[in-house]
Amino acid sequence: MLRNWKEILLLAIPSLVSFSSMTVTNTINLILVGQLGALIIAIVGVSNIIMYNAFALFSGIGHTVNYLVAQNHGANDMRKGIQRTYIAMYMCLIFALLIAVVGWIGADDILRWTGGSKQLIDEGTFYLELRFYAMSFGIINFAFHGFLRGIGATKLSMVVSLIVNVPIILLTYTLTFGHWGFPNLGLTGAGLAILVGEGLQTLICAFIFFVVLHKKYQTRSRVAFSFQWNEMKLISLESGKLGIQEFSLGISMYIFTAFVARLGDSALAANEVALSVMSFGFMPAFAFGSTATILVGQHVGKGTPMLGRRVGTDTAVLGSIFLILLGTVEFIFAHQITALYTNDEEVYKLAAYLIQISAFLQIFDGLLNFYAGGLRGIGDTTFLLRVSFIVSWFIFVPLAYLFIFVFHWGSMGAWLALYAFLTVFGCAVMVRFYRTDWTSVRLKEAAH
Repeated sequence: MLRNWKEILLLAIPSLVSFSSMTVTNTINLILVGQLGALIIAIVGVSNIIMYNAFALFSGIGHTVNYLVAQNHGANDMRKGIQRTYIAMYMCLIFALLIAVVGWIGADDILRWTGGSKQLIDEGTFYLELRFYAMSFGIINFAFHGFLRGIGATKLSMVVSLIVNVPIILLTYTLTFGHWGFPNLGLTGAGLAILVGEGLQTLICAFIFFVVLHKKYQTRSRVAFSFQWNEMKLISLESGKLGIQEFSLGISMYIFTAFVARLGDSALAANEVALSVMSFGFMPAFAFGSTATILVGQHVGKGTPMLGRRVGTDTAVLGSIFLILLGTVEFIFAHQITALYTNDEEVYKLAAYLIQISAFLQIFDGLLNFYAGGLRGIGDTTFLLRVSFIVSWFIFVPLAYLFIFVFHWGSMGAWLALYAFLTVFGCAVMVRFYRTDWTSVRLKEAAH
């Protein structure tokens, strides 16, 4: 078991640092722009939810690259892994263009559908448009990172994240407030900083894939450029299932945010601050979930799925320990943490209350990510799609409406609905993981 734990930590900790660096960057950016007022916090919060949905719909490509490359790496067949990565990149380029067009022509309408105030729409439209452009690069970057994690190169993925996130913070500070001779662009400056950072990351990822990794994996070979329709069909199907799964979660979260927006800008700002703080718990969940995908997928490729089941369990145990420790810190220091975001007393007190409610409940979000990562490793994507749809639309959204508008429990009711949903979802995925017949698990192949 200790050997498994060491292997897990060597993969998970770089992933944790990588995901955490993104969270820290978003947190620092929110603290910086938060000095512009509660309305700006609300705009950023709504934009984050919208971007999560845009990302979620196309994130299935990156998740698919991650688990298929992990299986190919385990099977020592990286020729197929590279070929699949190329196909995924073709898809990413098409969708990146689509995302940019949506941001260009529809940013104001999307904010209007959220239900925010007229002032929020007027102030936030161009910022949201910039975020859409940044997301065009983001889905390409996510697929590159999926490849790196699939081959177990989580340290390299971490280094890229660290290199990129520092300029984003510096540019946000510089362009938002006009330091060092640069113009004072306010919220627009914050949006430009994210766009420049994502574009820079795409260039770095391309250099690593096509130059640094070419010697070992022949990433520029003619075979890699070859196109097979059966592989295209497999990647499209798997990406579609995983993308719709994430989008189902994302759109339900979007509706949840729209419900909270009707409680007022202060409640919406507090909701965003609380989500930002709790995202530090999401990061260990994502990191260990990604690690489960890598290790389970590689064991499937090696033909040892039962060892994959064991390592999936060990990953969940280690990840849960991280979340319990983090939840304790969040519970004790909730007020001090939220006061860093804004000097609006109503906002930071409400945000601290929401954090204390959910500090230890986030363990269920962890179970969801740990075991969903394991199920992705074996390619059980159909179940993840089905259960995501059911719990999002038959539990989360109805409970949020009931608790907010019928019982009038306000922000507390919204977060009780959120964690009721995560509890059911996490338990369902965990049960599926252990009820799977692991002796029949096989490498995912395209149909001929």
